[in-house]
Amino acid sequence: MGKKQELREKRKRQQRINRLAPIGLITLGAILVASLFIWSQYKPVGAVVIPTPNARPQADFNNMGDPNAPVKIVEYADFQCPFCARFHDQTEELIVRNYVEAGKVYFTYRSFGNWVSDGAGGRNSESEDSAAAAYCAGDQGKFWEYHDILYANQNGENIGDYSIRRLKAFADQLGLDATEFASCLDSNKYADAVKQDNLDGIADSKAAPNYDPNGNYGTPTFFVNGTLISGAQSYETFQQAIDAALATATP
Repeated sequence: MGKKQELREKRKRQQRINRLAPIGLITLGAILVASLFIWSQYKPVGAVVIPTPNARPQADFNNMGDPNAPVKIVEYADFQCPFCARFHDQTEELIVRNYVEAGKVYFTYRSFGNWVSDGAGGRNSESEDSAAAAYCAGDQGKFWEYHDILYANQNGENIGDYSIRRLKAFADQLGLDATEFASCLDSNKYADAVKQDNLDGIADSKAAPNYDPNGNYGTPTFFVNGTLISGAQSYETFQQAIDAALATATP
């Protein structure tokens, strides 16, 4: 083989390598993406904390208590919000025991859309996904049980506590019909309702008689017969507001 022919063969080999290299890189990238997707679908969801059941008298979807009670409390919250968890852990049970069970308070929980996920930055939907999942559990009569398991497994914001697979694992732990729950969650049945929660929470805040436009409102926000209470306030704060509402309520 002459020198020129040898050089031509060498160039041909290099050209073949140059053509195959991008294909190899694309193939490798596709394999990597597929592997990550498969891993995300089958990796362990992690331990699930099962909370002690809480009594919810006359529970009806996301409501509890006597609908004819003289005082109505509406909570707007986010399952990723640490202050919402604090209210749940420290105050809610006292309100239920002392006012809801006595027929004096009708209590409603609503989400605040994707509030915490949006505030934490990035493209994450754990706030609205967990809210929708709780409503899906409500379709099977276990809104409050699911509400409690969400708070029991809150560890941070946008860190995967409420990935879709974990939300389904929570449903399994509560004995929900897995097919029905997955259908509800995957179909985004409650996506619009969760977004409406956010809009209504903002509107209700602005309509409250004690609304302060310079105040810092977010989650949790409560309305006691329309009067706004912002944040995870002490039980005594709620007690005063409820008693004041009871004193002026129409018999």
